[in-house]
Amino acid sequence: MKHNNTFHPALRVLHWVMAAAIMAMLFIGVAMVSTVSSLHGLLVAIHKPLGLMILMLVIVRLWLRFSTAKPALPATLSAWQKFLAHLSHWALYAMMLSQPLIGWAMLSAAGYPVTLGHVVLPPIVPISNNAYAILRPLHSLVAMALFITVMLHLAAALYHALILRDGVFSSMAGAYKRKRLTRGALDNPADAE
Repeated sequence: MKHNNTFHPALRVLHWVMAAAIMAMLFIGVAMVSTVSSLHGLLVAIHKPLGLMILMLVIVRLWLRFSTAKPALPATLSAWQKFLAHLSHWALYAMMLSQPLIGWAMLSAAGYPVTLGHVVLPPIVPISNNAYAILRPLHSLVAMALFITVMLHLAAALYHALILRDGVFSSMAGAYKRKRLTRGALDNPADAE
């Protein structure tokens, strides 16, 4: 598979849409469990379909990740930095997949229907107080781990963008590296493209 300077355009769009959706989902989740106001019902009504949307998008994103070329990490990164980059990406994928499924299973265990519009989705675990007692705190724990990992990911992205300027951030932002104009390129403008 040929390596490019940037990720596939569809993968870049999914990345930014999912980043916004996940941040919204995390803040809605916190607001949802900490309020008893009339907004609670609205927050729940947004939280469930947004979780299902994230689940569907992460499946599409994984398919694109494996079926399209991806840029290599810069050679200037040490082996341990590359290892941490790959580990953090797989941790994010694991949490983006598991979190909506844990939420769905939690609601199924509690006997609450999971709906998408007017479609009622099937429960993925049987009604069980014991399962709910495990899944409820697990959903909160994974949400906290996801938030921390997203913040670390953001910090690393800003470090690459503002300090290292090594093309890692631009590979997802979509900016292409331009060749520097040399004396020879000035003589032959086609070489500068």
